[in-house]
Amino acid sequence: MGTVSATTTRRIEAPPARVLAALADYRGTRPRLLPAQFTDYEVVSGGAGEGTEVRWKLHATKKRVRDVHADVTATDSHGFVEADRNSSLRTTWRVESTESEDGDASEVLVTHEWNGATGVGGFFERTFAPRGLDRIYGELLDNLAADVAR
Repeated sequence: MGTVSATTTRRIEAPPARVLAALADYRGTRPRLLPAQFTDYEVVSGGAGEGTEVRWKLHATKKRVRDVHADVTATDSHGFVEADRNSSLRTTWRVESTESEDGDASEVLVTHEWNGATGVGGFFERTFAPRGLDRIYGELLDNLAADVAR
């Protein structure tokens, strides 16, 4: 069993503090950002960054649905981690400052890591899961870019 990793990045034309606050707002902003692959979204407790407990179902494919029950912890002033209680999945969000013609912009990285399967199943997981997550979380980040540009 090896670690499977998938990273999606986006440059967003908004200051890092605004972008990070939007991502960490699990009650208000986050539900607006979620693409159709997320269902049954619920904030169990908290709702703003560290200390939040949140649940959702992630429909990776028609047959592969992950029931996520995540606890949110801060990594530092640039990000946080969603650790799934139901699996080894850890999703790390990082927001870094980058310059733009109009001033501050942000580089957002979302990285997923989990203990993958072995054998043939593991090969397919390592090959296709990162692509699927990039598509799903790319849409989420596109929604984030539109939301913080308001």
